[in-house]
Amino acid sequence: MSRARADEEEYWHSSKFRAFTFDDEDDELSQLKESKRAVNSLRDIVDDDDDDLERVSWSGEPVGSISWSIKETASGSTSSLDGRDSSLQKGSSSYAALPKQASSYSLSSLFKGRNKLSSFQSLSDALTDTGVKNYAPELRRPRAEYKDYSSDWSPKDTVRRMQRGKVSSLERFRSLQDKLVLLDEAVAGHDGNVITAVLIFLKRTLRREILFRELEVRQVALCHLIHFLRETGEQKFLLDLLRFLDRTEEVALSQYREHLNIQDVEKRREFLKSCIGLPFSAEDTSHIQDHYTLLERQIIIEANDRHLETAGQSELFRKYPRKASILNMPLVTTLFYSCFYHYTEAEGMFSSPTNLKKTFKIPDKQYVLTALAARAKLRAWGDVDALLTTKNWLGYTKKKAPIGFHRVVEILQRNNAPVQVLQEYVRLVEDVETRLNLATKYKCHDVVIETYRDLKDRVQLTAYKCKVERGSAEEEKIQSILSN
Repeated sequence: MSRARADEEEYWHSSKFRAFTFDDEDDELSQLKESKRAVNSLRDIVDDDDDDLERVSWSGEPVGSISWSIKETASGSTSSLDGRDSSLQKGSSSYAALPKQASSYSLSSLFKGRNKLSSFQSLSDALTDTGVKNYAPELRRPRAEYKDYSSDWSPKDTVRRMQRGKVSSLERFRSLQDKLVLLDEAVAGHDGNVITAVLIFLKRTLRREILFRELEVRQVALCHLIHFLRETGEQKFLLDLLRFLDRTEEVALSQYREHLNIQDVEKRREFLKSCIGLPFSAEDTSHIQDHYTLLERQIIIEANDRHLETAGQSELFRKYPRKASILNMPLVTTLFYSCFYHYTEAEGMFSSPTNLKKTFKIPDKQYVLTALAARAKLRAWGDVDALLTTKNWLGYTKKKAPIGFHRVVEILQRNNAPVQVLQEYVRLVEDVETRLNLATKYKCHDVVIETYRDLKDRVQLTAYKCKVERGSAEEEKIQSILSN
């Protein structure tokens, strides 16, 4: 009984593995050999011909599943790190003989990675081969996805796939006929993005003459391409296309737009001068001429005013310094600038407002509106009165506003005009309801009282009496009217 117990104790305390010693340099190599023998013995158990059966790892999960792949990768990296740390701590001299890069193979991955056409790489070779790359187990794609990579799509199917946002290769459409069918299908699909994508492909793969000839009979696609070229700024290609189509006016307009890219004022002026001879329509030719003349005037005015401002010779420039240059400004801005700084100049001067009005044929309504805003900003109420006063052929004066006196009142109030000035122009508003609304809004009491008096509206006049101050001149005026 005691002997049996002794044998049992010896069995449990005995081991076939030897203890680690620093003197034994072949210990790790012997372990590798034992692992190799273990793997070779396991390989005989696996049936290579049975590929359809579900293979299960020691963890109980199907080999090749996502969770299996994650666990295999994690276990391989963890074991390699642990082994490296333990070897560093022991300071083994045999550590230098091991490769720096851990093997990507594990026992369970050997079942997965084996195929019929290639042989296994031995475990010792894998450990000693430092050039082996780590590859994750490949997950098989569903068969339904293989159809997306097919190269047998027709032009119609290709357009439908592009409309659904799927990647489609257009390079396989090599013949001119296939490319034109593809373009026609894209136009028939009424999808601008698809049409543009096909046009970019044709633009890259066809000669210009062929592309222009085919687009000439496809107006929808032609409009898309012209718009695309203008948006992307491909000016040379656009001009060649318009010349082929014999659209001379569009060619001229496209060339005229190039002035926007010229920053130097003198170069822009010379460019505009050269654009006058382009084949524009009569109306467009007039606009190009006005543009050139306006820029020429602006250059002269800018040079003169900069000198006056720098020298300090003008009180107006000292009191109201210029905020920006007048160069390349629109005509209305130039007119406002002229009315603000050069309102009293003679008509013969380039900077005179009347000269600008006459040269560029500015309508009276636009001129009065701009000049009124400029003079009201300076609080020059005398100039405002003179601007709105006209004489008839008999010499009688009369107030006249092409923009309407209600707009005059709004502009004056926006520039903080006194009540006396506002009342003068509120009285001139012809519509009674509009006049009462403006007078009430801007507290022109005399105009409200006089309007109710002319209407003989005693009720409204009595009600308005409560809105004015007690003891004021307006209250006395209302009381006098009601007593009469």
